[in-house]
Amino acid sequence: MAKTKVFVSYDFDNDKILYTFIIGQTKLPDSPFEVSDHSLKEAAPERDWEIKARAAINRADKFIVMLGPKTRTAPGVKKEVAMAKNLGKPRFQIIGYRNGSRDWALPDAGVTYSWNWDNLKKLLA
Repeated sequence: MAKTKVFVSYDFDNDKILYTFIIGQTKLPDSPFEVSDHSLKEAAPERDWEIKARAAINRADKFIVMLGPKTRTAPGVKKEVAMAKNLGKPRFQIIGYRNGSRDWALPDAGVTYSWNWDNLKKLLA
């Protein structure tokens, strides 16, 4: 059975660890998903990062925002959420830290969930 391809959006400057953790979960034997692409650093040398991000989001089956305390104000994440919405991708948000808050959620990025394995398996099956 093919695994769900996921684009992971996160605050590149503050929450790289969340990306590392979600990649770790893709390696579990019962993981129903794979990360096909992830947030591109907006300040990257490539001026065409938005074109690359849109193409990567378009290739994904689902779009996840990994929430940290500053994600809501991250310009790159906001742009990626808008792209995913425009492309009609199923979107949801995962609170990335144990002491996290639903207040960190972004508008238009979908329902917010706590990060646990059961939620991920249901959402990404």
